[in-house]
Amino acid sequence: MLFVEDEINISKLLKDALADYFFSFTIANNGEEGLEKYKKINPDIIITDIMMPKLDGLEMTKRIREENETIPIIVLSAFSDKEKLLKAIDIGITKYFIKPFDPEEVLEYLCAIAKKLNKNRIVYLNKNFSFDRNTNNLYEDNVLVNITKREKSFINLLIKNKNDITSVDELKETLWEEEEISDERVRTFIKRLRKKTSKELIKNIAGQGYLIISDTI
Repeated sequence: MLFVEDEINISKLLKDALADYFFSFTIANNGEEGLEKYKKINPDIIITDIMMPKLDGLEMTKRIREENETIPIIVLSAFSDKEKLLKAIDIGITKYFIKPFDPEEVLEYLCAIAKKLNKNRIVYLNKNFSFDRNTNNLYEDNVLVNITKREKSFINLLIKNKNDITSVDELKETLWEEEEISDERVRTFIKRLRKKTSKELIKNIAGQGYLIISDTI
């Protein structure tokens, strides 16, 4: 889960109330940071305030919706005027709670969403391999495969990009962030993952990048 809120007290309140119910709970302090963390962690659910510095919650939501039409986005705001509500509905928010909100009511709603998400959390990569997007665990014939955190992020990125090719530059930027990484190191990284899994799991498109082809993603 990603929670985007510039008021520290509210962030702490909601984290204390909800964190134990979800695999991860990440906080961003403004819309720009929210966008960055959304791209980095690929959350299942987003909760956001409207009025925030740098980038407001509605504009952030609009940008996320341009690349992801299905992720649940819940708005928490003190605003109750119709113009804000209509704009929020227009850009595709999932739910709107007016501050001061009842954490129990928010939790009840989130748990209902989580049940629906859990039904779609297992991605079958091929006849042998599956990936749990909630826990970021990879399985071969239902047996856990021991892979690193970066390898999990790599598989998650390929799944996020569905049947599109993930370029080497995107891999470097996402998996190594500020580090200067050579193409050879990327190839070595993928070679090691293939040794742990299968040569057929990750496809190399010469001169372009990598992808996983699956009917379920």
